[in-house]
Amino acid sequence: GTETGLTCTDCTDSDLRELLQSVAPVAARVGVRRAPMTQLDRVVIVPGNGDGPVRHSNWYGWLARELEKQGLRVGINDMPDPVYARESEWLPFVEKLAGGHEQLAHTIVVGHSSGAAAAMRLAEKRAIGGVVLVAAYTSDLDDPIERESGYFSRPWQWEKQRANCGFIVQFASTDDPFLPIEEQREVRDGLTPLVEYMEFDGRSHFFDA
Repeated sequence: GTETGLTCTDCTDSDLRELLQSVAPVAARVGVRRAPMTQLDRVVIVPGNGDGPVRHSNWYGWLARELEKQGLRVGINDMPDPVYARESEWLPFVEKLAGGHEQLAHTIVVGHSSGAAAAMRLAEKRAIGGVVLVAAYTSDLDDPIERESGYFSRPWQWEKQRANCGFIVQFASTDDPFLPIEEQREVRDGLTPLVEYMEFDGRSHFFDA
């Protein structure tokens, strides 16, 4: 795609697959401030809400296998409270998947949809090796289930997220049927200048890679 600084606005499917498969190497390209590359040895995959067996949903299992081939430890499991994705239940569970909150500084957290909201709130509280946001958004979209999750009950603390993350990569799509592109770009703006932003046309809600 066409890149301007750390923004790509006409990304291709091959760009997406290459970046997802290179979750660890992308940290070196963007520049890791919190932890040396040798210490980034694990990835936690946080799905969107409503998903069943996570390894068999969307691209989560595929990504886990690709990362495991690279020798990375991968934390992936069915989430508690899968429909409402409540912050109070998901954040402690993500920390558990990482091996404890002290391990988050050595962990890349990949969050999709509700999982992206969870990753952003977690980054306000903990130092994280890196965060990959797929279909991230900023409001409850007037949806009662989203409102119940708790992620949207207060303003986003962008400065804390930027300070706590070694790197941030964000994937957005202009034709997402659930998330206005304006909200996805609001995430980008809040996380600038740290974020590497990849905007696609025709990727919907990133149900597949």
